[in-house]
Amino acid sequence: MHIDLPEKRYYGIGEIAKAFDVNTSLIRFWEKEFDILKPKKNAKGNRKFTPEDLKNLKLIFHLVKERGFTLEGAKIHLKEEKKKTLSNFEIISKLEGIKSQLLKIKNEL
Repeated sequence: MHIDLPEKRYYGIGEIAKAFDVNTSLIRFWEKEFDILKPKKNAKGNRKFTPEDLKNLKLIFHLVKERGFTLEGAKIHLKEEKKKTLSNFEIISKLEGIKSQLLKIKNEL
């Protein structure tokens, strides 16, 4: 899954939800369920997600929505094989980005 967000220090929950094409309530639910998600909150209580949080959300989305893991299964998978999963997921994400760029170039020719 390729998320098209600009490089920023912090992202709002609305931006994140729109990028993943899910409801903001799902993002808030995942925040409660997964310990690796720790968005900062401002004085008003608005969540501000860092690029690290975005990377973790991509991984959770991949496990739950794309691979069909249950929430408990995804939690266990993250705890047991975090480094291996992260490196494989990062490689796949980079390759998907390259593929989309190549397809864009192909369509422009």
